[in-house]
Amino acid sequence: LAREGVTIVRGMARGIDTAAHEGALETGGRTMAILGSGVDVIYPPENKKLVEEIIKKGAVISEYPLGTRPDAPHFPQRNRIISGLAKGVLVVEAPLKSGALITANFALEQGRDVFAVPGNITNPNAQGVNRLIKEGAKLVECVEDILEELDFSLLNKEKKKTLDEEIPSLFSEERKVLELLEEEPLHIDSLVSRSGLPASKVGGLLMKLQLKGLARELPGKLFVRDR
Repeated sequence: LAREGVTIVRGMARGIDTAAHEGALETGGRTMAILGSGVDVIYPPENKKLVEEIIKKGAVISEYPLGTRPDAPHFPQRNRIISGLAKGVLVVEAPLKSGALITANFALEQGRDVFAVPGNITNPNAQGVNRLIKEGAKLVECVEDILEELDFSLLNKEKKKTLDEEIPSLFSEERKVLELLEEEPLHIDSLVSRSGLPASKVGGLLMKLQLKGLARELPGKLFVRDR
């Protein structure tokens, strides 16, 4: 989803939340974390570095004042913000009583789409998602199921059109470096090796592509195409 330009909105909890944030960042995508504490109180504490990375590629949001400690009632409440910011909510796993189902219920109240990944009927953690599907949630087997429902194909066509219109205006060396860039992050040393250009030249070209909104730098001297 992140590769297709979808912003991933999660609550930064352990497990699927953390994996979703990390996956979005690894593909060069955007992600937002909605906290059940003040933005200066990171919970779980092991996600402090993850928060630093999210701030660079998205946003960390909380309705609670600075210094607010994580408290159990805060987490179900913040879920309404997660669903409210999203076009749709995807539930991957959920027992019959879970925060994921609370988020799905908020989504329905807010007029958002609800998606669910079916699970084994003997797995307690699949009972919630299977019930959502029985009640009308869209069954998801692949990412295309979500993209088609939310009509992100139109967004991608528009992005491609914009890129095609802008490429002809690039100088030949800029075009050469841009064509080497992919959706997966690529280290600057690889770009130097593949382009056959001096490192200083590649660095300058990457700066120009970033100014034109066609490339983006990630931590560790990694670069991705931005459109």
